[in-house]
Amino acid sequence: MLPMPITDSIFLLAESREHPVHVGGLQLFDLPEGAGPDYLGDMYRKLIARDEVDHRFRNRAQRGISSLGQWAWTPDEEFDLEYHVRLSALPRPSRVRELLALVSRLHGSLLDRHRPLWECHLIEGVEGGRFAVYSKVHHSVYDGVSALARSRRALSEDPDARDQPPIWALDSDRVEHRVPGINALIRQSVGDPLRTSGTVTRMVGDALGIGSAALGAVRQALSEQAQTLPLQAPRTMFNVPITGARRFAAQSWSLQRINAVRAATGATLNDVVLAMSSGALRRYLLEFDALPDRPLTAAVPISLRAASDEGGNAIGAILCDLATDAQDPAVRLDRIRASMRHGKQTFDGLTRLQITALTAAIASPLLAPMLPGGTALAPPGFNLIISNIPGPPRPLYWEGARLRGIYPVSVPLDGQALNITVTTYVDNLEFGLTGCRRSVPHLQRMLLHLEDSLVELERAVGGGGGKRRGQVRALRRR
Repeated sequence: MLPMPITDSIFLLAESREHPVHVGGLQLFDLPEGAGPDYLGDMYRKLIARDEVDHRFRNRAQRGISSLGQWAWTPDEEFDLEYHVRLSALPRPSRVRELLALVSRLHGSLLDRHRPLWECHLIEGVEGGRFAVYSKVHHSVYDGVSALARSRRALSEDPDARDQPPIWALDSDRVEHRVPGINALIRQSVGDPLRTSGTVTRMVGDALGIGSAALGAVRQALSEQAQTLPLQAPRTMFNVPITGARRFAAQSWSLQRINAVRAATGATLNDVVLAMSSGALRRYLLEFDALPDRPLTAAVPISLRAASDEGGNAIGAILCDLATDAQDPAVRLDRIRASMRHGKQTFDGLTRLQITALTAAIASPLLAPMLPGGTALAPPGFNLIISNIPGPPRPLYWEGARLRGIYPVSVPLDGQALNITVTTYVDNLEFGLTGCRRSVPHLQRMLLHLEDSLVELERAVGGGGGKRRGQVRALRRR
């Protein structure tokens, strides 16, 4: 039994039937040339025959007397690969609409805590001679960045590559395939025990620096009136108790369009993503006569992951003023850029521990649902989470099938009914919108609003957005 870091176990503690806490992804593939009608069935049978499974996909979460009431990982002695890897087919007509409806249902169901916390669904029959793969893994096992990196290792840039290891397989570059021992886990968490005194000294120094870092951030915000602080967000239709049912919407945009706005303004790609989201949220809320006078606030995760990190969670967060109270798209983009710049400056010079501690303070309002009526009574710390995860820059293949799109399927939380997560793939920007089915009605309209928001930005900065050029490259057959 291996102790679970608190940064991972908190996702198990926060989970309930109404609040599944797993991250997922939808991958869309072209069938390779010459593929027969049983192509995906044959692939499925090959996959479940591979019984070399990495420990992260074989361990289950457990707590009891032996772990002193704390969550820990223990090997599943009755591991059943066929339970975790499943083959499905879409009902006819097998349009993208049916695919997204299936993913919405799958994403709303809890992972079985009596088993390792992951599933992988192969889905055949997507229109246009395609198939899809939807996978999900509990947030206590992987965060979004590490889950995407893991799925990337299962693919190849070589279209002729075959017998590629699936995401749950043992890493081929490992010398030792056994479950790491407790000493290895301690080294991963706090460093080599032989250097304990140095580690403790650094941790004490980091802890002492947290207070001064927080005070410095508050002083800067008060003096410049430019930084977004926790609990400033207005209450919106997204900041309500949610149910366990989910709705998922996805779409791709050309990176060429995004980069044109970047080049004209000096903004980052993430700034443009936030500005697109801001404009779309503004339009969506106006439709329901629910746009607050004060601007919405987004929590924007940042990865603290080192190259040697494997799985688990290593994230910080910046609060961003989305400027949804401003009608001018150029003004919204300028305010978003300034807010993100000040947020990044707050973290300059801080250690990973200090950033994690400040992020915990930012996220503390998310603990309100653990109290009776907490979501309705506590002010929202922010209105939603908007994540941007860098994706593969070159085309990828799986058993000869070309990957056409990657769409993140993320985690709405109680009091946070909508999540927007974005990744890049080759020359596309891939949006995945995940919402509570009841609290965020007509979620698919947000895709139209994202296109309108990008057109607004293009016109505002002279990027040639005079005509609608929205592209759904990966979802709609070209």
